Amino acid sequence: MTAPEVALAILTRAAAIGCGLIFLTAGIEKARHRHVLPGVIANYRILPPALVGPASIGLPPLECVVGIMLLSGWTPAPVIAGAALLMVFAAAMAVNLLRGRRAITCGCGRLDLRQHLRWPSVARNALLAALLLASPAFADPLDPIPLDPMSIASAAFGGIAIWIANLLFEAIGTLAATAVSMHRSH
Repeated sequence: MTAPEVALAILTRAAAIGCGLIFLTAGIEKARHRHVLPGVIANYRILPPALVGPASIGLPPLECVVGIMLLSGWTPAPVIAGAALLMVFAAAMAVNLLRGRRAITCGCGRLDLRQHLRWPSVARNALLAALLLASPAFADPLDPIPLDPMSIASAAFGGIAIWIANLLFEAIGTLAATAVSMHRSH
């Protein structure tokens, strides 16, 4: 096993841990705010109204399950599911941004932060999906690259750093949206 292979395995394991934490916390937050989730989903104007209710019921547990599976290190199913969810969310945001609909709540992570749609969120989701799919374990799930304890610790800390960076990204997006709306009201 070469140094670049180990580095890629650490990076993609960190991405799986980070995405696992992101999905798990997003699913928990959506469950906590289940009374507003149908409105958030409906605001995207992508699903037919008859599917908004089932989607708002199914999405929180789906995100939690995908998150737990990504944290478990099992591949390739959670990697595929996580990347697919990220790209579906990115596509839904991109469609609405192209429609000029920026002032709707993203539904990303913490619903109480009321983040508006923005292109950096689309890019973030695409980047996280690409990192998940770059995994050597995804390429050959029967022959994953074994990581030593230091590499595992590096991946764990890297994953936590990705999760924290995502939390900061959400908070900064909320502050930016708040500043813009305050500026417009004056």
